[in-house]
Amino acid sequence: MKDAHGVVIVFNADIPSHRKEMEMWYSCFVQQPSLQDTQCMLIAHHKPGSGDDKGSLSLSPPLNKLKLVHSNLEDDPEEIRMEFIKYLKSIINSMSESRDREEMSIMT
Repeated sequence: MKDAHGVVIVFNADIPSHRKEMEMWYSCFVQQPSLQDTQCMLIAHHKPGSGDDKGSLSLSPPLNKLKLVHSNLEDDPEEIRMEFIKYLKSIINSMSESRDREEMSIMT
């Protein structure tokens, strides 16, 4: 967890108890190290044939504010790949901006 710049939490969307476990993971890996919500991404994985109803997944606060991506690698693997690339780009941009601010504070 030390020096982490982002967190991806993958869970089985078909198992309701996983949602409760996510709160613990969120607390340990996002809140305790004081990461921003934008540095966290949730991936709700649906097993093939599970009837992945993307609209019915309700998450409790503060999880409902996080970026949520539904995955089903059999139906649409490209979608999850593109979402993950977007997430990585946002983390890299955040790191770059932070480094730039730090360099400017050293110079002034």
